[in-house]
Amino acid sequence: MDFPALDCRTLVCRIRALGRNNKPGEFCTMTPATDPAAHARLAAIQAALAAGTITDHSARTMSDWLTQPRYTEFAGELAMRIDQGLWKELDDAYWTVIPFGTGGRRGKMYPVGSNAINDRTIGESAQGLADYVRSVLPAGATPSCAIAYDTRHRSEHFAKLCAEVLLAAGFKIFFLQGFRSTPELSFAVRHTHSSCGIMVTASHNPPSDNAVKMYWAGGVQVLPPHDKGIIDRVMSVDGILRESFDTGVADGRVQFVEREIDPLFVAAVLEQQTAGPRGVSILYTPLHGVGASAVMPVLTGAGFHKLRLYGPQANPDGDFPNVPGRVANPENPAVMAGPIAEALQRGDDLVLASDPDCDRLGAAAPLSILPGSARSGAWETFTGNQLAALLVDWVLASRQSRGNLKASDCVVTTLVTTGMVRRITERYGAAAIDTLQVGFKWIGQAIDAIGPEHFVFGCEESHGYLAGTHVRDKDASLAALLLAELTAALQPMGQTLHDKLDELFCIDGPHLERQVSVTLPGAAGMDRMRAIMATLRAQPPQSLGGLNVVRVRDYASLTSSTPGSADVPLAGSQGDLVMFDLVASPAENPAAHRLEADRFPAVGNCVAARPSGTEPKIKFYLFAVSPPCQASQLAAAKTILADRLDALERDLRRLAGV
Repeated sequence: MDFPALDCRTLVCRIRALGRNNKPGEFCTMTPATDPAAHARLAAIQAALAAGTITDHSARTMSDWLTQPRYTEFAGELAMRIDQGLWKELDDAYWTVIPFGTGGRRGKMYPVGSNAINDRTIGESAQGLADYVRSVLPAGATPSCAIAYDTRHRSEHFAKLCAEVLLAAGFKIFFLQGFRSTPELSFAVRHTHSSCGIMVTASHNPPSDNAVKMYWAGGVQVLPPHDKGIIDRVMSVDGILRESFDTGVADGRVQFVEREIDPLFVAAVLEQQTAGPRGVSILYTPLHGVGASAVMPVLTGAGFHKLRLYGPQANPDGDFPNVPGRVANPENPAVMAGPIAEALQRGDDLVLASDPDCDRLGAAAPLSILPGSARSGAWETFTGNQLAALLVDWVLASRQSRGNLKASDCVVTTLVTTGMVRRITERYGAAAIDTLQVGFKWIGQAIDAIGPEHFVFGCEESHGYLAGTHVRDKDASLAALLLAELTAALQPMGQTLHDKLDELFCIDGPHLERQVSVTLPGAAGMDRMRAIMATLRAQPPQSLGGLNVVRVRDYASLTSSTPGSADVPLAGSQGDLVMFDLVASPAENPAAHRLEADRFPAVGNCVAARPSGTEPKIKFYLFAVSPPCQASQLAAAKTILADRLDALERDLRRLAGV
């Protein structure tokens, strides 16, 4: 296709006007370079746009990055990729602006692009944070920030880049040199009384990704109104100012604090230990992440000396080479296959795994202990909900045995975490808060709202757990300590963790849960996602999986409705989440079910639907429950609940059109 010769200014202005309200001939304020090579690249962008190879946003934004002074350091890198014709990569990198969520920015790394993690988008994030913090601090106050990073590619580079931006804004920096866990960063923010904190990690995302998590004073991820304030500042960043990291070290504005923080953090975790047996054999894998800096010293410090690192996944490596699919997520049972095989061979009692930044914990254990203390050949992993139930019971039982369990003690969890948390908590006579939105930051906020002296345990279904008040985020090293203690306490009784879970099912009722993620591909995916959520709210299903819907809880509007009745106010925290309470059987009395749902607002047979805020995906949370039963009835009850989950999933996929 031939294009008329245009001067460089006109070419850029025409590209930028696409999709905007510019009138023909309207003056463009840009002053692009006018050399022939730049002209040719701008023409190539226009040609790719006309051919449908790139989007309007990509064309406009690439033109900006080639010509605007604030992107000068990236122009050469972009030009090289244009010359190579890497249009698919470039369109992925420029088709939108990478979202800044309420905790930070996360995405695929690429040297250039508004929709990628690179020096520009990380720099914008740090600049926006710096500008906002300074805007809310008293005049004359010196802001400070604690910074840490994990084992991912370029994590240290991005951490130092953030430090340089903050130095230029007048911050003092407390820097954790070397790979450290996310909970240790939260601890460092609290210990140093920093104004904010930055953790460079993409958690359990693929090796291609990285991110920044941002924390407020007190060590909790940023919450309203600060989250919106930071986002607004990030999105309005023009220039990024930096000062040399080495200069900051030399003049004392950057302080390396890992030697001070490391032992204090471990000691704070160990304050949560309970005296008891320590003879179990534990195999631990950090999945190539930072966990060896946190989990190992905690377990060793607690007296668990039969402890080994799983060799193939022990070394820090951002490629996660020995992890199935190279996605180091302990929620995925497949990542435990190698450690379980070694544990079987070596006769271990417990396998533990933490994600790359060591805030989530996964576990596996033998199904039974045979006579003579031999382990059975069958091992199974645990879901995040199952671990939550085991740990809640252990924490409360330990407090009760020490005589310091009080009615004012609180267990805090989210709306989409197993209802066993409430039932176990109330059985011990403690209080449960289970109406929080998804995200551990809300649990962190609740700790301060109820008073740290009343907080006992926090948990979420995505393998996040916390006891104690040393941090305001989930902590895999703490969860590893508690689970090791429980395993050791059960061993003299001939029980495994699976035996204990079945015991809890018999006491509190069998609970099975499942998550179903529905991705809606294509350009219209986000619109389709919004349409599905709107339909679920405006025309809720009358039944799901053969069970009647007896109540709809909409946490976006904080209203609750029952068939044939007007909406009523709903207690809880606001968020884009809708839940459907279900009758357990056609013969069950709907009024009785509603009474049960009122007593246990997050307990019972139900389905929750939650859309992603940044990608075209809906996550459904499925809950199936039956009454307490005898041990001889448990297997049959589990089968019924599994069938119920299958039926619910089929109906939900049909509703979503997948």
